[in-house]
Amino acid sequence: MTEQREPIAGAREAPAAPTTPAKDPLRRSRTSGAWVAVVAAAVLLILLVVFIAQNTQDVHISFLGWDGEAPLSVALLIATVTGIALTAVIGTLRILQLRRRVRRERH
Repeated sequence: MTEQREPIAGAREAPAAPTTPAKDPLRRSRTSGAWVAVVAAAVLLILLVVFIAQNTQDVHISFLGWDGEAPLSVALLIATVTGIALTAVIGTLRILQLRRRVRRERH
């Protein structure tokens, strides 16, 4: 049996949703999203090339007993990619943990 709720005094009703979606010829699509992604990737690659070209001097690197020389840009890019990978792994583990919890609570 469902319970009928009485409207709250002074509350306004929500406006009715349109029954048919408006046909907008300039609406977003997967293709336009892909185009934006390609342009953003191209801009990032150009910035990356400029970064590498401006930071070619060698630096001394020591890490866990490993010593070596590498261009500054390469060392920074490796550190950045390692940080992104660690963040992705931790985020993936958290997502899996939450999905398992939701699955358990549903059953």
